[in-house]
Amino acid sequence: MVRNKRVGAKASVLAAAAALLLSACGGAGVDAEASAAPSGDAAAACGSYAIAMHAWVGYTASAQVVTEVAKAAGCDISQVTLAEAGVTYDAMESGSVDLVVEDWGGGRWQEWADRGALVEVGDNGNIGLIGMFVPQWMADEYPDITDSANLNKYADLFVTDESKGKGAWYEGPPGYTTIGEKMISANELNYTVISTGSEQALIDVFTKAAADKTPALGYFYEPQNFLAKVPLARIKFPANDWTDAEQASGLTDYPESPLMKLATPKVMDANDAFTKIVKNFSWTNADQNAVAADIESGTDPAVAAQKWIDANKATVDGWLK
Repeated sequence: MVRNKRVGAKASVLAAAAALLLSACGGAGVDAEASAAPSGDAAAACGSYAIAMHAWVGYTASAQVVTEVAKAAGCDISQVTLAEAGVTYDAMESGSVDLVVEDWGGGRWQEWADRGALVEVGDNGNIGLIGMFVPQWMADEYPDITDSANLNKYADLFVTDESKGKGAWYEGPPGYTTIGEKMISANELNYTVISTGSEQALIDVFTKAAADKTPALGYFYEPQNFLAKVPLARIKFPANDWTDAEQASGLTDYPESPLMKLATPKVMDANDAFTKIVKNFSWTNADQNAVAADIESGTDPAVAAQKWIDANKATVDGWLK
């Protein structure tokens, strides 16, 4: 998921806050029919479909849940690992892939949609959001720290050897588009940007801060399964008023990016169980994070998906109506 184009169109913002990453363990795994098995109309005949699998674990979580629910509904489902964006859209146009469960593209698929190769189905319930975060213990101990207007009040807590007497402001690694420097300048914040070399470096910063109860302020994003293990609190800047990071003043926050479902006309015209699932599938960032955390910890994707399906029967039943 190319983070440098996440905001505005995956547009470069989130990415890296967008370019992210994480490895998707994407196998189709075990048969999981029992608890998700539908009844009545949902059990009607269903066709054969291929779901694109993209290389981050959150995507794997969403795609695997859709896979298991569809298989239980009688659909023949395969998974095809592809690079995101153009490669996948070409595959949809050629007929070798039928569904993208989560796209951060913000309309980068438009030329394929214009040719009738794919259909924008709607959002999947997940909201892509980049921002500055602190470990949850800090928000609990200093409740007003999540208001950006109070960041200077707490700057001394974040001073490190690298930050030259100012608060340390950890940014995303090279390749992630950020507006951190602009935010510091525009809001006259007493902080110094410290670049991290990788997403893992950011994760290490927050993991240590949570474990040792030491202060840390850094760039991060959601949905991300790390948040299911180490809760973070987001700093709230004034409401976003931009989509292009290059045009951002730095006075306002990063934009929210609803993550989209894309399907082929074949799916939308079939009017079978898979069509219903694709149209109705929606879950929260917390749902995705929980399943993704299980997968990343070593659980087979199909098993992790079925665990969530079993615990959320009413939601799954709603997708089949």
